[in-house]
Amino acid sequence: MTRVLLVDDSAVVRRIVRSALAPATEVEVCGEARNGAEALALVPVLKPDVVVLDVEMPVMDGLVTLRRLRRDHPTLPVVMCSTLTERGAAVTVEALSEGAADFVTKPRAVSQDRMLDSLREQIVPVLLAVTGRAPRGLVPAPAPSPQVRRAATDPGSGYGVVVIASSTGGPNALSQVLPKWDLPVPVLVVQHMPPNFTKILAERLDAACTMPVSEAQDGELVEPGRILIARGDFHLRLRGTAARPEVVLANEPPENSVRPAADVTFRDVAALWGAHALGVVLTGMGRDGTDGARAITAAGGVVIAQDEASSVVWGMPGSVVDAGLASKVVPLDAIAATVPALIRPVRDRLVAPATAAT
Repeated sequence: MTRVLLVDDSAVVRRIVRSALAPATEVEVCGEARNGAEALALVPVLKPDVVVLDVEMPVMDGLVTLRRLRRDHPTLPVVMCSTLTERGAAVTVEALSEGAADFVTKPRAVSQDRMLDSLREQIVPVLLAVTGRAPRGLVPAPAPSPQVRRAATDPGSGYGVVVIASSTGGPNALSQVLPKWDLPVPVLVVQHMPPNFTKILAERLDAACTMPVSEAQDGELVEPGRILIARGDFHLRLRGTAARPEVVLANEPPENSVRPAADVTFRDVAALWGAHALGVVLTGMGRDGTDGARAITAAGGVVIAQDEASSVVWGMPGSVVDAGLASKVVPLDAIAATVPALIRPVRDRLVAPATAAT
């Protein structure tokens, strides 16, 4: 049983969240708090498995509470409960970058039944995933000893692009890795987030990174030395050649129940860069990135997966490892050094085997 502490200044929101969780036999609300100060007093008494934390509250808000929880209870997962407003998105992205495991969005003002169904679909899988009580996703049972894949080729001119997949725990992971890079190749990031959130994530990372970071725009060129974040609710597709790749924001159906989906971007990267593609799969729930990793490795490229111990949820990287598609499985703090060591300038020697999106 997953024990949940609800923290929100609104009695209405607390009642809605409790009602949404009521049918889930794996989850139990063990207590409620109206602000962060009350929550901090209740945690050592109730010993919850996870805290669902409102962003904006009187007395002590969500960010201050999160920082105190990270300091005093570093292994206790915290899930932010956010509005879709710009203010709510900005604070939530800051919380995720500072160690919140994931977030759910407060339901819009629709019928009560739809509101409960929407919240239930969001929150139950997240709570079970961040507490390690859910299966990794729609993947076959792992082999007894998954083998690390050997790269099919060693591209003499190096890797020409880095493409990253991340989800649950991803903003914090990205904030630990990307500021340490100054690469001569483009970096494409697919983080599962709604539209407002990806823009704010890009702005926050841009302030922290040596490489310029921005949210991907339709039709812009993918340039060396820049980091592009996939825009929420659009797949990040590519067209052109590896020498002159161009962004296509595609409103195609979700894959793996998400849009943007890493699989979509990974496949286009494999088509354009072939053996010069370097994929990285970070912490996240589900299996997005596995089919794309298969495309990269089939083209002769290499995929690195974050290890289980350093992942908030080992769903996405675990699926890649189970499928035998990872050439390296390394902790998060080693990824920052591993990727630059594999990169060598390739600018004029890349040959694209095919054109991707049209």
